[in-house]
Amino acid sequence: MAVFHLLLGLLGKALILLCCLLFVAFLGYCLYLRHIHMKYDHIPGPPRNSFFLGHSPTLLRIMKKDGLVHDKFLEWSETYGHVYRLNFLHYVTVCVTCPEATKEILMSPKYPKDKFVYKRLFYLFGQRLFGNGLITARDHDMWYKQRRIMDPAFSSLYLRGLMGTFNERAEKLMNKLSELADSNKEANMLQLVNCVTLDVIAKVAFGMELDLLKNTSPFPKAIETCLKGMVHYVRDVMFEYNPRNRTFVNEVRDACRLLRTTGAQLIQKRKIAMQNGEEVPKDILTQIIKTAATEETMTEEDEEFMLDNFVTFFIAGQETTANQLAFCIMELGRHPDILEKAKKEVDDVIGMKQEISNDDLGKLIYLSQVLKETLRIYPTAPGTSRDIEEDMTIDGVHIPAGVNCMFSTYTTGRMEKFFKDPMKFDPDRFHPDAPKPYYCYYPFALGPRSCLGLNFAQMEAKVVMAKLLQRFDFNLIPGQTFDVQDTGTLRPKSGVICTVKHRKYKN
Repeated sequence: MAVFHLLLGLLGKALILLCCLLFVAFLGYCLYLRHIHMKYDHIPGPPRNSFFLGHSPTLLRIMKKDGLVHDKFLEWSETYGHVYRLNFLHYVTVCVTCPEATKEILMSPKYPKDKFVYKRLFYLFGQRLFGNGLITARDHDMWYKQRRIMDPAFSSLYLRGLMGTFNERAEKLMNKLSELADSNKEANMLQLVNCVTLDVIAKVAFGMELDLLKNTSPFPKAIETCLKGMVHYVRDVMFEYNPRNRTFVNEVRDACRLLRTTGAQLIQKRKIAMQNGEEVPKDILTQIIKTAATEETMTEEDEEFMLDNFVTFFIAGQETTANQLAFCIMELGRHPDILEKAKKEVDDVIGMKQEISNDDLGKLIYLSQVLKETLRIYPTAPGTSRDIEEDMTIDGVHIPAGVNCMFSTYTTGRMEKFFKDPMKFDPDRFHPDAPKPYYCYYPFALGPRSCLGLNFAQMEAKVVMAKLLQRFDFNLIPGQTFDVQDTGTLRPKSGVICTVKHRKYKN
């Protein structure tokens, strides 16, 4: 009995000690948080919702209402100026729209990608997603080695060789639209272009035959699930600990595993075929493996990087281009005069021929303007962020080291300061003779970390749009919303529902 009382006494003391330690830790964190506030509160910004949570309750409230947090960033930029501060627990983010600072930071390799955001994209709810691929690698040397391996697969010479595939897959979409036109059925353009862009990246990058306009596949759903999970994982650190979210979290983990398992199988199969001297497709995957083999050393981690980049290309190479195409169709449907001008250019350059050449794309100048203006108002990848590791001054505001800087091309693209009447869809802003936007338009980011697939994406988008304008008249179904949905990338919330009819040509 005495031993029992002794144990109870020891347990009680241990609990008291633990409570004291927790209280001291809590007090220490409160003091640290107060220090962070005092260090950065000279930077303008909206009032915090809470001492601990900072501004996150506002952003989470917008997300729960299926709103767009980027509109709030735009509002805050117009209220607080070129530089304003946001707090999330003990993290501080400085949102910057100053073109000079945008140029200095994004064009330089000395500012690494933001560790908070990009480290959270390494794993998604404990399951590896992008890992240390081209998007997420923070170490410059590690990133540069991967970029050097990837560059030949995206050279202009190699991309010109993909025109046949771009044409072939776009033709499948035209056939599907022809069926819908003949049967007088509505077309969900976002869904259709999603199928095409995923078909294209699967074929030209990895030799996969999906044919999603005819076949079902788990990949579109897996990509969408990963992107939705990414939004919650980055913006709500407590999301995965809420029991009500457990089912969705498991779905995200399964989606990550599906993409990486598929990539591992494809890479291994291709390597074996190449080692055995078999004929393999001259696609991006083959090019990557060949170039990687020229490296002096290839470690197991390098092999994992290849898988990271499979996921990167599989998601980024499909999602952003599909959303751009859908937004473009939506805006052309809302502006008949611009639509007619784009059609006339396609008629003059392409005529009635079915196979579009790389030279033809270079002559579609107005269509290029339309696509660029689409990305100004609807940048499918709305921004990027960098760590500031040394004190600096931005637009007259002293920024102590230790923060991350967020750059939003969605925000700058919709600011009157940079674009007159910014919500007006006007492709002439990007006329060859018009002044170029000065570091306030960067839908593919800027500098050494700009998007490797820029030319790939725009070639694909032009081929699809040119064929669509060449063959069909389309009209938006009345009553649908033109709102933007945030799923990590930005997409049209309505899906862009259209009626489609064959064009009638005058003899």
